[in-house]
Amino acid sequence: MAHGRNAGVAPGGPSGAGGLDGRAYLRLVVLGAAIGVPAALVAALFLALVHDLEHWLWHDLPDALGHSSAPWYLVVGLPVVGAAIVVAARLLLPGDGGHSPIEGLSMAPTSVANAPGVALAALGTLPFGAVLGPEAPVIALGSVVGVVAARFSPAGERATKVLASAGGFAAISALFGGPLVAGMLLVEGGIGMGAILLPVLLPGFVAAGVGYLVFVGFGNWGGLGAPGLVVSDLPLYDGVHLLDLVVAVVIGVLGALIVLVARRGGERVEGVGGRLGLPALLLGGGLAVGLLAELGGRLGADPMDILFSGQTSLNAVTSAGSTKIVLILLVGKFLAYVVSLGCGFRGGPVFPAIFLGVALASLTVVVFDVSPTLAIAIGTAGGAAAQTRLLITPILLASVLVGTQGADAVPAAVLAGAAAWLTMAAIEGVELGPETPVEKRPAT
Repeated sequence: MAHGRNAGVAPGGPSGAGGLDGRAYLRLVVLGAAIGVPAALVAALFLALVHDLEHWLWHDLPDALGHSSAPWYLVVGLPVVGAAIVVAARLLLPGDGGHSPIEGLSMAPTSVANAPGVALAALGTLPFGAVLGPEAPVIALGSVVGVVAARFSPAGERATKVLASAGGFAAISALFGGPLVAGMLLVEGGIGMGAILLPVLLPGFVAAGVGYLVFVGFGNWGGLGAPGLVVSDLPLYDGVHLLDLVVAVVIGVLGALIVLVARRGGERVEGVGGRLGLPALLLGGGLAVGLLAELGGRLGADPMDILFSGQTSLNAVTSAGSTKIVLILLVGKFLAYVVSLGCGFRGGPVFPAIFLGVALASLTVVVFDVSPTLAIAIGTAGGAAAQTRLLITPILLASVLVGTQGADAVPAAVLAGAAAWLTMAAIEGVELGPETPVEKRPAT
C-alpha cells in the first residue's frame, strides 16, 4: 500500500499542513469538510453504477436469455468483454486507467483529465467479474473532487495534495466501515511524519466523517446505505479458547504467504505483457478468469463466488460446510486474483486478499468446528494486514465487520494481524528502528 508519505502528503510545520498559517490552515480544514459530501456522493454514484451493471449482466441478462443463472458462455465471455473495455480505457484515454493493483493503494492526487479513464477501466473490471475490489478507483475518483476543491485554495501544490487525500478518504470511508477505519488508515499511512501528522490528516479525517453522512443519513434525511464488505447473520462468538488463538496465528502466517505468492504471481503475469502486448494479455486474462470460474462451477462451487472481489461472498465461504467447496473457492479465487492483478485490470487488491484470508480460516470451521464469526475476524485481519502492510487498520476493520457478535474475537484478530505483518516483515525485510518501521522495498 502506498503510505501517506509515499502518496505525496507534504510534511508541514507546527502551524499547520505544509507550514500554512492559521487562517490558511483553517480554510483547508473547512474545504476538507466541504468536499466530504461531494466526494462521498461521487463514490456512491460510482458504486451504484457498478452494482446496477453487475446485476444487469449476471441476473437480468441470463433471465432474458431463458436461464435461471449465468450460463457457461456468459461466465467465460463476460470477463473477456470487460477486458476489452479496459483495453480501450487504457489505450484511448489519459491516465492508463489508474495505477496497477500490484502497486497496492495510492493516495496520490488524480487529475480531472484522468478521471474518465479511471472510471471506465474500473467499470470494465468490477462488474464484469475480474477479481479486484472497488477501493482503488473509489479513492482515485474521490481525490479528483479534492483536486477540484483545491482550486479554491491559494495554498498551491501542498493544499492540492492534502485535499486530494481528503477526498479519497471521504469516498472510501463507507467501504472500510466508516470514518474510524479511514482515519486509522490515514494515521498508519503517515506514521513516519511524526508530530506533524495530525495537522496534515485533520482535513482528511473531517472529510471522511462528513462524507460518511451520505451513507448513514442525517436527521430525517435517509442515507444511501454503506456498500462495503457484507457479512450478515453472524452467530455470537462468546468466549475465547486456546485453539482459537493458535488458529489465529496460523491463519495470519498462511494468509501472509498466500497474499505474497499471489502478488509475485501477478508480477510474473505482468511480465508476460512485454511479449504479448497489452490487448492480448488483458483479453487472455479475462478468458482465464472466466474459465477458472466455470471450472469451479463444474466442480460444485458457485462461479459467482470465484468471480468478483469477494465482498459479498464471505458468508458463502464460511457457511460452505464442505472442505471440498472451501478449497475450490480458495484455489479458484487465488488463481483468478493472480491473473487479475497482473494482466492489466484496474481495481483494488485489498478485498480479494481479505477473502483469501477468510477462506483459509473457513477450513478450520469445517475441520475444527471453529466459529464462522471468528473465521471472519481473523481472516479479515490477516488478509488485510498482509496486503496493506498495516497493522491497526486491519484489526479495526475486522472488529467493525463482526460487530458486537464478534467482540470476543478481537484478541484473536490481533494475533492474526500481527502474525501476518511479522511474516511479511520477515520475508521482505523490515528494519525496526527506534521511531518507525522503515521498509527496505516499496510497500505494496
